[in-house]
Amino acid sequence: MPARNPANWPKFMVATGLAYPFLVYAGLPYLPGRALLLLGLAAVLARLLLVRKVAVLAAWTAPLAAGVACLAVLAVLDPPWGARAYPVVMNLAACGAFATTLLYPPSLVERIARLREPNLPPRGVRYTRRVTQVWAGFLAANAAASAAVAAWGTLAQWTLWNGFFAYLLMGALFAGELLVRRRVRRQAGPA
Repeated sequence: MPARNPANWPKFMVATGLAYPFLVYAGLPYLPGRALLLLGLAAVLARLLLVRKVAVLAAWTAPLAAGVACLAVLAVLDPPWGARAYPVVMNLAACGAFATTLLYPPSLVERIARLREPNLPPRGVRYTRRVTQVWAGFLAANAAASAAVAAWGTLAQWTLWNGFFAYLLMGALFAGELLVRRRVRRQAGPA
């Protein structure tokens, strides 16, 4: 139980963030949208607590601040829609984090890669920049899909997209990138 051990709270809140679509599906008919949005915002803060590296955290600050502000406005104007807009805003915030680092290098993926490999070769820098572009594009597309299903789909369709298909696609993209990265490293040979 997270309440008994404060060290478990970040893990609990990350799990809450992942389960958010299902919590909205189950809770929206019974709870105010504001309460569900506050739960989502708490999950965002917990995720930030898990980021311990300043170079990575810096890329997320402005986009997440904008996302939190947007969700705060939605909480006031239209709480039920705001609860459904949470995945849209979070995808846009993540897209913003990736895209901003393309304008102000090093790219976000390069920052993460340098945590394991501080002397990243130039081909690694090019590769991480391309991966950052792919993730930014994916997140923008997922934000658009989430917005469409929030606006025109049922709550069940919204839950299915944001709680299953979006995660499935993210996992596939991540796994695909791992496979491509291994092939690129193999082809490049020793540094």
